[in-house]
Amino acid sequence: MSERLPAHLEVSGLIRLAESNGGSAMVLSKGERDAGTVLIVTMFRGTDARLFERMPQLDGTRPFIVTKSQDIEKPKEFFEYIERRRSQDPDIWVLEVDIDDPERFIALLPR
Repeated sequence: MSERLPAHLEVSGLIRLAESNGGSAMVLSKGERDAGTVLIVTMFRGTDARLFERMPQLDGTRPFIVTKSQDIEKPKEFFEYIERRRSQDPDIWVLEVDIDDPERFIALLPR
């Protein structure tokens, strides 16, 4: 039996965590219900978007790591990257979280 939480439950929990910490969250893309990969786009007041993905570590943990940051001069490039990822893997969930101090929010997440 897998120890991994089904993707739809993880996303629901992330939304509640964001809201309980004064932020807002919405699903930009639904992926595979149970085994889909969850990507988190964080921002504060709609700016400074960053993409976080779980990355397996040698010690067995899977923390969320920044894999892409929005370039202020090319803001569309960031969301085009996410669209390319979605077209390559339709099982991906994309959750957008707008919250004060996004790094603190990510630090709250289990590894």
